[in-house]
Amino acid sequence: MNDEINLSDSALDLTDLQLLDLLQRDAGQSNVHLAQQVHISPPTCLRRIRRLHALGLIERQVAIVRPQALAHLVGHGLQALVEVTLERQNAEALDAFEAAAVAHEGVQQCWRVSPGPDFVLVVACRDMPAYLALSQQLFTAQGNVRNVKTFFATKRAKFSPHLPLLATKP
Repeated sequence: MNDEINLSDSALDLTDLQLLDLLQRDAGQSNVHLAQQVHISPPTCLRRIRRLHALGLIERQVAIVRPQALAHLVGHGLQALVEVTLERQNAEALDAFEAAAVAHEGVQQCWRVSPGPDFVLVVACRDMPAYLALSQQLFTAQGNVRNVKTFFATKRAKFSPHLPLLATKP
């Protein structure tokens, strides 16, 4: 993924922002329904959405699975937030740990943070043995990990990948 996006010749108008907002809430909506909501024609809507993709503003479209609904079929699983502090924080060491974390299937999110720990990971595992295997691979086998602090999730009160793009009314 390329994090650098050149928007110098590509201004976004209110309609573009409305489309991005709607797609963040439900990318499964039909083009016709999206067009109706922003008061443009379906061909114009499709052209604008393709442009937003081409500009790199839409990274990807995914389905967000509801863990509570899936739990009776595959188990509740285990989710954790993990603070990781490295022994050495030079660019090479940070990049090496980040690459290992990003490559691990159990890591849903990897954030470099400051101040405090060097990384915060959001982890999802099948069960405690799976978490222990992940911790062995990422924390014990990595010779540069100084400290790990894990917080096991007991309830997900809110989850949203939505970025606020439009002004909200007070």
